[in-house]
Amino acid sequence: QVQLVESGGGLVQAGGSLRLSCAASGRTTSSYTKAWFRQAPGKERESVAAISWSGVTTYYADSVKGRFTISRDNSKNTVYLQMNSLKPEDTAVYYCAVGRGPIRQNSFEYDYWGQGTQVTVSS
Repeated sequence: QVQLVESGGGLVQAGGSLRLSCAASGRTTSSYTKAWFRQAPGKERESVAAISWSGVTTYYADSVKGRFTISRDNSKNTVYLQMNSLKPEDTAVYYCAVGRGPIRQNSFEYDYWGQGTQVTVSS
């Protein structure tokens, strides 16, 4: 089993930045694809960004391209999401997920999930 713990969420003003972290434990996840999803109140969970096991391939939702950066440190079993130029519409609970397959945008493709961290962007 893999346990994922997110951190770094909080309240920030529009235009500000936050860096989310997701640490894995239980087993090494260096060979897993890692991703960030988010879910705003009343909306479906959506894919935000994903990164291949090697870090060479990344995916970003159109809504965050140019503002968010996903990265990973396999030596620390951790994935990060640097979020810059935050907007009120980025407000959501952010979840990290890991999966054995290649990068996918569907949540059901991922095997393990964190508990989520709240990001609130005020206008």
